[in-house]
Amino acid sequence: MFSVMVVDDDKNIRYVIKELLEYEHYTVYTASNGREALDILWDNHIDLVIVDIMMPGMDGYEFTREVRSVNKELPILMVSAKQLPEDRIKGFVSGIDDYMSKPISNVELLLHIKALLRRVDSSSAQKIEIGEVVLDYSSFTVKGHGCVQELPQKEFQLLFRLLSSPDKIFTRLQLMEEIWGYNCETGSDTVTVHISRLRKRFEGWEEFEIKSIIGLGYKAVKKV
Repeated sequence: MFSVMVVDDDKNIRYVIKELLEYEHYTVYTASNGREALDILWDNHIDLVIVDIMMPGMDGYEFTREVRSVNKELPILMVSAKQLPEDRIKGFVSGIDDYMSKPISNVELLLHIKALLRRVDSSSAQKIEIGEVVLDYSSFTVKGHGCVQELPQKEFQLLFRLLSSPDKIFTRLQLMEEIWGYNCETGSDTVTVHISRLRKRFEGWEEFEIKSIIGLGYKAVKKV
């Protein structure tokens, strides 16, 4: 389960790409300009960014340079109507990993995204470390307290999602859609059941806690 952020000032483009990626089971964030995107990036776990060039406030080049000043590994795919070689060169100089010219086909976009995500270093992007506890997405394991627990896939994905954005409140519906998908026929009570299992499994672990927010949903709290 990868998280992708789409940064474009055209709301129609944001909508179309978001729908496409969510259909492919990606978690999708959207932003209308670079500054808004930076705020989202600092508060959430993002695996890949799709960014336009021409945007108000902060364009795609400046956004990329800002990201690269603190994060050298995050894959950035620039998608723009600009097609001149100098535009592509400027993008790569600013720090992007790939460039596509609009209009783009859905199939080609998905192929570029999958190719970039294959390059993601699983040792960093697919792991969460909380003190001595390590969540490893590649094996669905949680290591800590002298043992390694291999979790059922949905349990692990739920825990990983919560701990990827600590202190962020998720509704049961949000978690249901992100982990089980929009077309799942299982009710949202499934989330409650899985949360209960996770709490029992990690009862007494001081590194993190899953809290219920009455009337809203759940959030994870890191304690170290």
